[in-house]
Amino acid sequence: MNHYLELFSRNMGEGGAPDAKREFLELGRLAGKFPAARSLRDGVTSEISVWCSNDYLGMGQHPLVLAATREALDEYGAGSGGSRNIAGTNHYHVLLEKELADLHGKADALLFTSGYTANDGALTVLAGLPEKCVVFSDEMNHASIIDGLRHSGAEKRIFRHNDTSHLEELISATDPDRPKMIVMESVYSMGGDVAPLAEIARIAREHGAMTFLDEVHAVGMYGPEGAGIAAGLGIADEFTVIMGTLAKGFGTTGGYIAGPAELVDAVRGLSRPFIFTTALPPAVAAGALAAVRHLRTSEEERDRLRENARLTHRLLRERAIPFLSDGSHIVSIFVGDDALARRISALLLARHGIYVQAVNAPSVRVGQEILRSAPGAVHEPADIEGFVTALDGIWRELGVTRAQGPHMSSGTDG
Repeated sequence: MNHYLELFSRNMGEGGAPDAKREFLELGRLAGKFPAARSLRDGVTSEISVWCSNDYLGMGQHPLVLAATREALDEYGAGSGGSRNIAGTNHYHVLLEKELADLHGKADALLFTSGYTANDGALTVLAGLPEKCVVFSDEMNHASIIDGLRHSGAEKRIFRHNDTSHLEELISATDPDRPKMIVMESVYSMGGDVAPLAEIARIAREHGAMTFLDEVHAVGMYGPEGAGIAAGLGIADEFTVIMGTLAKGFGTTGGYIAGPAELVDAVRGLSRPFIFTTALPPAVAAGALAAVRHLRTSEEERDRLRENARLTHRLLRERAIPFLSDGSHIVSIFVGDDALARRISALLLARHGIYVQAVNAPSVRVGQEILRSAPGAVHEPADIEGFVTALDGIWRELGVTRAQGPHMSSGTDG
């Protein structure tokens, strides 16, 4: 066993990542006070401000969500009792799936325990079931898409990031009689840039391709009623399947797909991550349902998110601090060096009580390291000014390279 552990440790160190060991900050978000959190470091507890949460709208702290969660918890208990195939389907699962299908204007929807398993489980079936299916996947699609396509066994062709000319070149060179699928994200998780969805929809329409659109960083935050980027463009009906999450804009946890009943039925009946995984607890589904319903009628949170993102972009430009894209609320600050990104992150936390995570390989490519910040709807303008001022001071102290305008570089594991 010791020999195995020695070999394992050696191979981990040679695996290509700058540092195979990942360290996590212990913190607890304070209900009703987010973005404030309580952090335990070196035996000392202190209050910090979180700048890298995916709970972009603060719905994980919203009174309506908390009340719905408590009510369902009191009625049904903490767990779901098993997979839906064995333990049955709670009424909150049914209500939430109907709400999500309606949100996206689709015939049906299906819940998963996470966004990762939704992509993996759905794509394994949808790309794998049609014989000789060819999948065209954006090179920056994230890991759950990559894994789902690998598990499907379908032939995969990668097009350059957001490059519709390359996509059209690849799809035009493919046998027109073969089943085709185009897979992309709407808002990319590391760079924060937005896909050219209208052009992708045109290509899919002209070549008879099915489309699978990952809207995890958009649902709740963009489009009418928070239905996403495609809905905001008025073209949601041109995307065959919409995939989303409950863990970001909706503030809870879980993932889902919405689409034609026949396709959703196929995933429900064949997807191993769905069939063999314990279902979401009813209390989580109830909280998510409350969040979806609230955001379908409230623009307040989306308005604040847009205003805070614009303010952050403007202040970073004024101080020539490089960031990847001004296309969304994800404001990834470009560093380009793993050790330096970690150093900046540590200084922000130690000196200013600001927590923003340094991101390295495999989440981004080596040499593309970032601080992935996400000023949310819960931040105040004064908070954003303080955040950028703190960054500016560290940039000056460490002599970090300044931008000549926004640094429009991005990368992730494709």
